[in-house]
Amino acid sequence: MKKIILTISAVLLCTGIGSLRAQNTDKASAPEAVEAANAPKEELPTNIGVPAECEDVMLQAFYWDSYKLTKYGRTQWLDLLEDTTAIRNNFDLVWFPPCSWAGGDTKDQYAAGGVGYYHRQLSQMNSAWGNRIGLDKLIQALHRGGTKCLADIVINHRNNKSNWCDFFEDSFGTYGRFQLNESHICKGDECFTKSESTCYGSTNKGAADTGTNDAGCRDLDHSNEYVQSWAKAYVQWMINKIGFDGFRYDMTRGYAGKYLRMYNEAANPYFSVSEFWESITNEINHLKATNYNTLVFDFPLKETMGEAFKFGTYSGLKNPTKSFRGQGYAKYAVTFIDNHDTFERSDNQSGEFIKYNADLNNADVKSKILQANAYILMMPGVPCVFWPHWRKYTNEINQMISIRKRVGIHSESVVSDEASGGYSYSATIQGHHGRVYLRLGKNRDMTQPVNTYKAMEGNDYTIYVEGGQGIETVPDVKRGEKFMKDGRLYIRCGEKTYDAMGRMVRGEK
Repeated sequence: MKKIILTISAVLLCTGIGSLRAQNTDKASAPEAVEAANAPKEELPTNIGVPAECEDVMLQAFYWDSYKLTKYGRTQWLDLLEDTTAIRNNFDLVWFPPCSWAGGDTKDQYAAGGVGYYHRQLSQMNSAWGNRIGLDKLIQALHRGGTKCLADIVINHRNNKSNWCDFFEDSFGTYGRFQLNESHICKGDECFTKSESTCYGSTNKGAADTGTNDAGCRDLDHSNEYVQSWAKAYVQWMINKIGFDGFRYDMTRGYAGKYLRMYNEAANPYFSVSEFWESITNEINHLKATNYNTLVFDFPLKETMGEAFKFGTYSGLKNPTKSFRGQGYAKYAVTFIDNHDTFERSDNQSGEFIKYNADLNNADVKSKILQANAYILMMPGVPCVFWPHWRKYTNEINQMISIRKRVGIHSESVVSDEASGGYSYSATIQGHHGRVYLRLGKNRDMTQPVNTYKAMEGNDYTIYVEGGQGIETVPDVKRGEKFMKDGRLYIRCGEKTYDAMGRMVRGEK
C-alpha cells in the first residue's frame, strides 16, 4: 500500500501536481501562530536515541502469545517476513518482541519458552519467535525498505539455569563472555529470603535494588560494574552484530535511569524508548535521570485517551496535563493505545483501552479505535501503532499514516486545540509541509477550514489538510527511478531524490 502512495507522493513532489480541492469557507481558517505547548521548560542536552523533529511512525509487531496465536495474525519471524512489504511501506520503526532464548525446558536449551520476557540466555537467539537465520532475514528485508528495527531489551531481571541462582553464560563475541552469579542479584530479591530457594540466606549477594522488584525471576544489581559491563556488551552486540537500530527497554522502573543512559551511551542507538509505567511526574523524573537520552511511553496519555473515548467526553484531550505534550516534553513521548501487556490480558483487564476483550468488529469499538489512532497519528510525539489494530483496520490506519507523512507532522509539532462542551474535539497541528485539522466526536465541527481538502472521514472523525504533498491519484505520470544504495531504497525524480518514506534526501543526487 505505502509503496504506491509514496511513489505517487514523490511524483507529486517532482512534477508539482496535486492541487487542492475546491473549498468551503468559514471561520475555521488556520491561525497564523499555533501554541507551542510542547516547548521544553529548560535547555536540554544533546540526545542519544532521540531523533530531532522525528517524523517516524512505529509498529509494535506482536501481541501477547502471538508467536502461537492467529486471531490477529501470528508474528513469528517468518510470518513477519511475509508482511515486510506492507510493514516497510507504512512504518519507519518496528518493535520486535524479545529475541533471546527463554526456554522452559532446561534439558533443551533451544526450547521456545513463550513470549520471552523471562529470558535465560541473551546471546542465544533461538526463541519461540524463530531462529537466528529467520531473524537475520527479517531485519535485512526491513532494512532494504528503509525501516529500522527495535530490539526489546530485557535487562532488569533474568531467569535461571537449573536452580534459583545459577545462570547460563552469555557470549557476545568480540564484546566479551559473561557469567552472572548470585553476587549480581539484588539483595532484596526473594531468592535470598524464601526458604525453598537454593541460595536462601546467602551472604554472597548484590546491593539494594535501585528500582522496583520483579518477583517472577531474579532482579539484577545494575550498580554492580560487572552487570554494567554485561549490559553494555549486550546492547553493543545487538546494534553492531545482530543489526538492530535501536531499543525498547523493558521494565525500566526496575533500575535507576542513569543506567539506561549508560547503556545508550555505550551502544549509541538511533532510537530508544523506555517502558516506565508511572504517573507523568515520575515519568518525567525518569526521563531527566537518563539525561534525556531516551523517549518514554506516554502511559498517562493512554489512560486519558481511554477515559475520553470510553465515555465520549473529550475535554481531557485538550493539551492533556497528564501527558508529555501537556508538560512540554512531546519530543520524548512515544504515544500508543494498547500494547502486549494491556490488550486481551485476563491478568490486566483494567489496563485495556476502552474495556477488556472488546470486540473489534463492533461498530462502536471500531469508531473509538480509529478515533484514537487518528489522535496519536496527527499529534506530536512518535506514535506506536498496535499490531491487532493495524491488522483489523489496515486501510484506515495506513491512510492516516500517509496523511501524517505528507504533512510532515513530527515529534515536536506544535498544536492548538480545544474541546467543545466535552463532546467534541478540534485541533490544528503544524507539520513540516502543511497543517492538519483534526475533528473528533459525534458533535464535531463539520465546517471545512479554508484552503484545505478533506483528506479522510469516518464515524466520529474528520481530517482536513492544508498544504502537504496532495493526495490526488495522478494517472499516466512517469514513475520515479528507484535505486538501491547502502542497502536502502531511494526514488529519483528529476534533480531530487527521496527515501522510501517519500522524504527528500539532502545532498543525494
